[in-house]
Amino acid sequence: QVQLVESGGGSVQSGGSLRLSCAASAYTHSSRCMGWFRQAPGKEREGVAGIDSTGRTAYAASVKGRFTISQDNAKNTLYMQMNDLKPEDTAMYYCAAGSYSYCSSLLLQRPGYNYWGQGTQVTVSS
Repeated sequence: QVQLVESGGGSVQSGGSLRLSCAASAYTHSSRCMGWFRQAPGKEREGVAGIDSTGRTAYAASVKGRFTISQDNAKNTLYMQMNDLKPEDTAMYYCAAGSYSYCSSLLLQRPGYNYWGQGTQVTVSS
C-alpha cells in the first residue's frame, strides 16, 4: 500500500510559478510509474505529467515546455515544477502512483495508476 500526500499548491498570478511535491509513504520498485493529474470544476480528471521507473517522462500538450516532473527516490518524493502558469491551469492537482507492469504505456491515463493522493489546489488569476 502506498500513501501519497501532495503539497505546494496555492494562488498565483498568471505567469507565476509553483512547485508541487508528493510525499510517498513507501516508494519502492513496486511503484513503477508516478504521475500528476488535475481536475477543474465540471471537467474530467486529466493527466498532466508522468514518469516511469526508467525516467521516461510524458506531458500533456497543454503543459509541455512549462511543467517539469521529477522524482527523488532517496526522499520518496515526486515533484512538478510549474512555470508560466495560466488561468486555465487552475485545478485540483493529484499525485498518483502505479504498480501495474503496463503503466509505462499509460503515463497520462487514469487506468495506469492504482494509488491516489487527496489533491492540492492550484489557482491562477489573470
